Amino acid sequence: MAQKMMTVKNVIFDMDGVLIDSEPFWAEAQIETLAGYDVQITEPDCEKYTRGIRIDESAQIWIDLFGLNVDYKRLKQQILDSVCEKIATQGEAMEGIDELLRFLKQNNVQIALATSSDRRVIKAVFDRLSLWEYFPIQCTAAEEELAKPHPAVYLTAIKRLNATPKDCIIIEDSVVGLIAAKAANVRTFLVNPKFAEARFAIADERMASLIDVLARLKSDYLI
Repeated sequence: MAQKMMTVKNVIFDMDGVLIDSEPFWAEAQIETLAGYDVQITEPDCEKYTRGIRIDESAQIWIDLFGLNVDYKRLKQQILDSVCEKIATQGEAMEGIDELLRFLKQNNVQIALATSSDRRVIKAVFDRLSLWEYFPIQCTAAEEELAKPHPAVYLTAIKRLNATPKDCIIIEDSVVGLIAAKAANVRTFLVNPKFAEARFAIADERMASLIDVLARLKSDYLI
């Protein structure tokens, strides 16, 4: 249990799996797209190879694994088309996100986004969930030379917040994102229903949902 010694000034959010329940869409999009190339993959395959990974890198991973004769840009575009359509028509916010964002805004905590997804996916998510007012700062690893698990996108978010790592908390849901967040030397909350698994052990705190994050901030941190 954290002690009342840290003042939260900035919270940086990952997007997929943190703000929106979109990880199933990414898996479905990859499964359906690769099926068009006579390649059969499963949701556990997506979890193992591409969760938290930038889309161009994900596309290249599948091409390399299965020796596909397709340009990674084309495969990337096909997956993105499918993901954005699913988000726009089916996307649902993660439980507790509205309450958490309102609480942070009411208490003058700065908020930023740092995602592996590109601007097109950010727009689809923010339009679907009406999140624009909460995130004046939106950073994407698609615009960085190096993607997660490199900390570049988080370092950019910290810089744009005019903050220091010790003034921030990062909320992540994946191993790749968690490694990036810790490499940025920032206190990290891992939020995932499977939070107790050993693969998440490097997180500073592990919780099942954003409702737990809100409760922790209210009880154990100076806001």
